[in-house]
Amino acid sequence: MDVLSDVVAVTRTGRPRSAHVRWHAPWGQEFASVPGSAGFQVVLRGSCWLLPPDAEPVQLHAGDVVFLPHGSGHTLADSPERLVTPAACGPDDHEPPHHAYATDTVDRSGDGGPVTVVLCGAYQLDPSRAHPLLLTLPDLIRLPAHPDRHPALRSAVELLAAELENPRLGTDAVVPGLLDTLLLYILRIWFDEQPARGDATGWAAALNDPPVTAALHAIHRDPAAPWTVAELAGEAGLSRAPFAKRFALLVGQPPLTYLTWWRMTTAARLLRTSNAPLRSIAAQVGYTSEFAFAHAFKRTHGTAPGAYRRDG
Repeated sequence: MDVLSDVVAVTRTGRPRSAHVRWHAPWGQEFASVPGSAGFQVVLRGSCWLLPPDAEPVQLHAGDVVFLPHGSGHTLADSPERLVTPAACGPDDHEPPHHAYATDTVDRSGDGGPVTVVLCGAYQLDPSRAHPLLLTLPDLIRLPAHPDRHPALRSAVELLAAELENPRLGTDAVVPGLLDTLLLYILRIWFDEQPARGDATGWAAALNDPPVTAALHAIHRDPAAPWTVAELAGEAGLSRAPFAKRFALLVGQPPLTYLTWWRMTTAARLLRTSNAPLRSIAAQVGYTSEFAFAHAFKRTHGTAPGAYRRDG
C-alpha cells in the first residue's frame, strides 16, 4: 500500500458515521469536541457560518468541505450572531447523536427560513496507533468549493449525499467505502496543496519529496523486509549519508527508527483485528524470534503483545 492509504487503514477503527441534515433558519448547533475521532462537514446546499472556538467566523457555501482531524469542537449556524443549541453529546459518549449512523437523514426545523443542507460525519481513530502524519495536521482544514478544482472530491460527496438522502439496497455497504474515499481525498488534497519551500520539514514536505517518499513506500510496501539504511537509500536514489540526513529532517526520526515504529504499529493493528498467533504477526513485521518481537513491542507500546490483544 502507499503511505497515505496505509496510515488511514491502520489508524482508523470502528465504523465511520455520517448524517444528511437539513437545517431550516433560524438555527445554530454546537458540535462537542470528541477526542479520538476526526470529523467533517460538507455544505451541500445553501450557506452557513462556521464558528471555531478560538478564531473568527467563516462563511461556508455549497460545496465547501471542513475537516477536523482531531475531533475539535465547533459550531455551525445560519448567522455568526446566532444563539446556538448546546452540544448534544460529550467526549465520553460512544455514539454522538450529531454524527449518526450511515443512513440517517435528519430534518431540523426552524421557522421556515432558508434551508441549508449539510453532510456531517466522523471517523473513529485509535490513539495507540496514531500516526505522526495525522498528528501534525492543523485543527481545522477548509477546502473551499471551486468549479475547476477537486473533481474527484466533489464526485465522492455527491455519491455519498445521494446514498444518504435516498437509501437503497446496498446503501449500508456502500456508505462506509465512500466515507473512507472522502477521507483519503481530503487528506490527499491538503498534502498536495501545501506550498513547496526549500526549508520545509514535516510530513507535508516528506510526502512531496520524491526520494523520501520512495523510501517510505518501500517500508510500507514490505515492512518485514530486512531493510538497512543503505538499502532504503538505494530505493530513494541517494547515497547513504545524504539520505539518512534528509529522511530524519523531513520525517522527524531516522529511517530505521521509523521502520521499527511502523512495524510495531502494524503489529498492534493485527493484534486487535485478527486472531493470528504471535509468531505469525512477528513474521509479518520482520521478526524471526517471537521473543525479540515481544521485547520490541513492549518497548514501543508499554505492554506485552498478549496483554495488548486482551485489553482491546
